[in-house]
Amino acid sequence: MLESLNKEWFLSVNAVPGTPDGLIELAKFCAQYTLYLIPALLLALWFLGDKYNRNQALACAITALVALGLGALCSKFYFHPRPFMIPLGHTWIFHAADTSFPSDHGTLFFSAGIALMLHRARAAGGFLLVVSLFVAWSRVFLGVHFPFDMLGALLVAIIANTLVFPVWEKYGGSATTLCESVSNKLFFKFPLKG
Repeated sequence: MLESLNKEWFLSVNAVPGTPDGLIELAKFCAQYTLYLIPALLLALWFLGDKYNRNQALACAITALVALGLGALCSKFYFHPRPFMIPLGHTWIFHAADTSFPSDHGTLFFSAGIALMLHRARAAGGFLLVVSLFVAWSRVFLGVHFPFDMLGALLVAIIANTLVFPVWEKYGGSATTLCESVSNKLFFKFPLKG
């Protein structure tokens, strides 16, 4: 029953022949290029912000890595084909024929956005969460993911944040200080503020 719902939901979102080119191009941009926002945002917080911002950036990066690790673990134990592997619907971008659940893109965006919200970088976190909705929509719209892949990504992101947040509250300050020291040595031409 859930699989039928997943397929029906996918077909209601997936782009069909005759979909306006502008909408397809917007979806391609969201699906493929918004990914660069996360490292750009974290680098800005790290190099342009103060110690508090660097703590937020590092917490976000660690949480995203944990979430991606959990997602990879899920993929090892549960294989779900992508829509074009069944085949179902229409595919508008190339993707390897690997497992679709959970979505790596969704996992990365949801985990980063939630982490920044939890660590009180609400503007940056809220921005990433809004972008994550566009990313989730676009990857279903373009035919490389099912909607449940995105719900799975959200669940993985919540679990990762639940695991990392209490540990970071206790040890995050020390980890940030250590990483600041390494950063100042490696990037001495770009000394950290605050």
